[in-house]
Amino acid sequence: MAHNSSSIRTAVARVRHLGSARAGTHHTWRMRITSLALLPLTIAFVWLILSLIGKDHDAVRATLGHPFSAILMLLFVPTGVYHMMLGMQTIIEDYVHGEHARTFSLMANMFFCAVVGLACVYAILRLSFV
Repeated sequence: MAHNSSSIRTAVARVRHLGSARAGTHHTWRMRITSLALLPLTIAFVWLILSLIGKDHDAVRATLGHPFSAILMLLFVPTGVYHMMLGMQTIIEDYVHGEHARTFSLMANMFFCAVVGLACVYAILRLSFV
């Protein structure tokens, strides 16, 4: 297997496919896996929401409280929030300069995603069990 002789990566790094920070490949794979998972989940979620157009409040609550709908939403929301967190992390790491600003932005990103995810999961569980 030929490789670029001017590369500064070690042979072990080339075999393991690790970048200079040793985490880029894992991050990229997580983004790709969540993207792949979000394809059918998003289609199903949009189909579910579009099926609710024109229904009254009780019918919407009954549909969203159904176990299939709740499971679909409980799969969609955390996967989407995790994908959002990874994407924002990439943007922050690439474009926020200064160690303190980057650290604060990464912490704010994690906190925001956790709050959004927990609020959505709470709402879904509340609809499902009430």
